[in-house]
Amino acid sequence: MAMASALALLLAPRPVSARPTSPPLHSRRLALPPPRPTTLSAQAATNPRKAGAGRLQQLHAASCCSNSAPAAGTGGGGATGAKDWRFFLAWYLMSLDKNPIATKAVTSAVLTLAGDLICQLVIDRVQELDLRRTFVFTFLGLALVGPTLHIWYLYLSKLVTISGASGAIARLILDQFIFSPIFIGIFMSLLVTLEGKPSLVVPKLKQEWLSSVLANWQLWIPFQFLNFYFVPQKFQVLAANFVALAWNVILSFKAHKEVIAK
Repeated sequence: MAMASALALLLAPRPVSARPTSPPLHSRRLALPPPRPTTLSAQAATNPRKAGAGRLQQLHAASCCSNSAPAAGTGGGGATGAKDWRFFLAWYLMSLDKNPIATKAVTSAVLTLAGDLICQLVIDRVQELDLRRTFVFTFLGLALVGPTLHIWYLYLSKLVTISGASGAIARLILDQFIFSPIFIGIFMSLLVTLEGKPSLVVPKLKQEWLSSVLANWQLWIPFQFLNFYFVPQKFQVLAANFVALAWNVILSFKAHKEVIAK
């Protein structure tokens, strides 16, 4: 009997414990906290046009920031060099406005200095630089060439008021056939005198003046026509400086050739 009762207890079904039921789906959704709207979503709820504009502004800012950084492997030196050149040009033009004569005089001095050095080192192939010669040549560029050309071009623009090709030709005739021969003679005479050889002025002019004038015409006539025709008077000396370096080399060579006694 005892075994039968124990067996009956083991075989009797156990009561199933009640599991906690999950809340319905709609109750769970109601229990979740509402999401916080972002700036754009809030703008979209209030004003869709402003939201779209704000999104475009963010995209534009992102693209600008990404484009502002230089790409790997790209050369930043070219951009820096171009910026420096533009800065120098702006400074030079401002100096022309404030101090035109001084700016052109210094520019002419630098070009005459470079021209004489090139002549001595490349053409004459000297073993040792003649510093006195370089100083005198540079001094004439500073004190004579730059200021004289400034005054002459200013006077020429007032003397010839015709525009177009006719005005350019008229200025060219006055510049190359009246001014240049006289100026070359004065320059050579002062150069020889300042170098301590005044007795050689006349022989130097007889030997080198005509050939210097002819070389001047070959170089300057084509350029000066373009200069007078296209370039405003304010920038004509600046434009002439690009050719002046080559001319200074020629002039230094002619002015320092040894006078051949006859």
